[in-house]
Amino acid sequence: MPSPPAHCRAHGAGLDPASLIGRRLTGVVAAWHVYEERLDPLPVEVWLLDDLGGAIRVASGTDWCLELEPSAPYEGYDMGDWGRFEVTAADDATPFARHLGETVLGAREEYERLTGRIAVELDFASGTVRCASEDGVLHLRTGER
Repeated sequence: MPSPPAHCRAHGAGLDPASLIGRRLTGVVAAWHVYEERLDPLPVEVWLLDDLGGAIRVASGTDWCLELEPSAPYEGYDMGDWGRFEVTAADDATPFARHLGETVLGAREEYERLTGRIAVELDFASGTVRCASEDGVLHLRTGER
C-alpha cells in the first residue's frame, strides 16, 4: 500500500483541494510586493473567492511548500525601506481571470517527500490553473482541458 503524501512540517496538511470541487469562482484578490515603486510581476499570494462566501489563500510557504488554507485577505501594509504589500482585486491579473463564474470541477495535488505539497491544479470547464511553489515563489499557470 502506498504511503500517504508528506505534509509540510511548518504548515501541516492545509486544506484538501478536493473541498473546492463544486464551488464557483467569483473573484480573486492578490498581494503584490512593491519596491521603489516597481510592482513584482508575480503575486506573493492570492485568495480565491467563491459563491459560498469563502476565501481560500494560496501562497508559497517559508519552507517552499504550497499553502492552501481558508483565510480572508488582509490589508496591505508598508515595510519602510523594504517596500510595501498592496492587496487588491486581481480578477484580471492572474490565470484565474478566464475562469471567473465557473465551478471547480476537479483538483489534484503534487507532493515532495520532505517539503509536502508543492502544487495544486484546479480544473474548470474552460481549462486548468496550476498553482505551484517553485524555489519559494508562487507561480500560477494556465492550461487547456
